[in-house]
Amino acid sequence: MPRCAALILFLAATFAARPAFAQVDLSGVWAIRQHEDQQERGPGGELGDYLGMPINDAARLRADSWDAALYGLPEWQCRPHGADVMWRSVHPLRVTKDIDPVTGETGAFHFNFADLIDRVIYMDGRPHPPAEAAHTWAGFSTGKWEGDVLTIQTTHLKEYILRRDGVPRSDLATMTEHIMRHGDVLTIFQIVNDPVYLTEPWILSTDFQFDPRGNTTPELCEIEEETEHPKGWVPHRLPGTTTDADEFAQKHGLPVDAVRGGAETMYPEYRKKLKSASPK
Repeated sequence: MPRCAALILFLAATFAARPAFAQVDLSGVWAIRQHEDQQERGPGGELGDYLGMPINDAARLRADSWDAALYGLPEWQCRPHGADVMWRSVHPLRVTKDIDPVTGETGAFHFNFADLIDRVIYMDGRPHPPAEAAHTWAGFSTGKWEGDVLTIQTTHLKEYILRRDGVPRSDLATMTEHIMRHGDVLTIFQIVNDPVYLTEPWILSTDFQFDPRGNTTPELCEIEEETEHPKGWVPHRLPGTTTDADEFAQKHGLPVDAVRGGAETMYPEYRKKLKSASPK
């Protein structure tokens, strides 16, 4: 009996230490849902719209100075969206997985967006690299199953933007994602923390639709040299010279203070303040 009990304990410890099998199959091609925040999926948000974003003054300063003409520069033309912004891009998602041929365990998932970035989600329990390790557009991601929910932790992201109207995100930011499949719908729940530009977590969700006939085509980048400006010219807008917030507020009948964002604007209590404010 003692030998049998020892064997049971050994087997229990062995299986407890092994990576969990996938609870839900995420493999396949997932199409974007254009009716969900279509503006974010397509042209990007309106300039000056920081509604409900927990940004600080430093983030407002950089966002107010944003100029989308940056993407016309040769060094920007092949720049992909970061892993956090790519969920709201125009590209479908292709999910594949690395399977151990002996154990059948999933060692990693690959989240691919038209080959612009290929996010590897390591499922083998490896630690994240040290802070000084290289930062990339995909970042470094590890995942684990919590029931039928895949939870992903991402670090080592290159500095980029949270939205395509120029709201910045630093390279110190981290992201937690909870990925859930309900039938043919894939829901991604993101939580972004940034000690540089956010005073509270930036939270949003995005849905994809399973596409059994889906096919993703790699997007090739061809650099076109700018000819309208002198060499070395960088698009910019000087702080204090923009009126985007005023124009956005007037267009939608909102107080300027509200569209400037901040953690306060994220909560229902802010409605009381809006009732006493008038559009400017």
